[in-house]
Amino acid sequence: MLCRTANDLYWVARSMERAENTARLLDVAQRIALLPERLDRGKAQAAAWRRSLDSLGLVQPFLERHGRIDAEGVVGHLLLAPDNPNSIHSCFRSARENARAQRVAITSEMYEDLNSSWLEIRRLDAAQLRRNGLSHTLEWVKTRSASFRGITIGTLGRGEGYQFLQLGAFIERAEWSIRLLDMIASDDDLPETGEARDAVQYFQWSALLQALSAFETYRRLYRDSVSPAGVAALMLLNGDNPRSLQTCVDAIYSILQSLAGGASLEVARQAGALAAQSRYARMDEIIAGGLEPWLQDTMARLSRLGAEIHHQFMTTRAVPAPAQAEVQAQWQNTA
Repeated sequence: MLCRTANDLYWVARSMERAENTARLLDVAQRIALLPERLDRGKAQAAAWRRSLDSLGLVQPFLERHGRIDAEGVVGHLLLAPDNPNSIHSCFRSARENARAQRVAITSEMYEDLNSSWLEIRRLDAAQLRRNGLSHTLEWVKTRSASFRGITIGTLGRGEGYQFLQLGAFIERAEWSIRLLDMIASDDDLPETGEARDAVQYFQWSALLQALSAFETYRRLYRDSVSPAGVAALMLLNGDNPRSLQTCVDAIYSILQSLAGGASLEVARQAGALAAQSRYARMDEIIAGGLEPWLQDTMARLSRLGAEIHHQFMTTRAVPAPAQAEVQAQWQNTA
């Protein structure tokens, strides 16, 4: 497969997965912002939106441009802004443009689905967002991503094109399993008293599970109260969770082994080492050593793996288009 084709298909999947996870990030922030003031003395409304930006490394650029952080500004920047290369609007546009460049490598149903999503979000503005409601719009974004994923699985042959689409989706989802977890785990504004602190933590971790459509899965697997350690284990180490880090890195390793065709490639070695780290990790040991350092180290390894994938399969005979290179560089700088 030509390097440019592999690159475009890889970024189609990454863009759609990024759009969905950005919607989930906004969903978490909105739920946390509704935390009763009697529990956190009014901090949640501002802190939730700041932490959503902080998880993407965008606090300072956002403040320089907008002056202050509030719900309307953050939602506009992450959902609607055409000049933010990682907004949901831009992700849908990028996915559609990359797919249009590779019409012969995908099915007509896949392109029509992406084109429909792009045309709908292009018409979305702040006034319509207020009429529809943020929750309804975020659910629409998640539905559009799921629609594309389902059409891809149901119509595209299992050749190299399919593998690069899957590779892009799982790389992106693995990174977001860490970003979303870190958004809650890094909260330094918890109440000092034990009962209030427990209530706020329960509310925040439950909000994360609900935004990920994983609350019922957590209850089924763990059968106890929602706890930070339990949610972290579900999102990082549980292979039965389709959005966990473990599930993603196992899939990445399998795909890269297939693409390597029996050759010994550095990119497959890195993926295998990352999969082994997650497979044999223990939650109690991670917490004892510090969850935050573990998340940062894993994110750094994912970032290096993404760079190695690009080097191995997508740059020897072609380079990304300027617009896509800008998105890629900005995203890697926030990792």
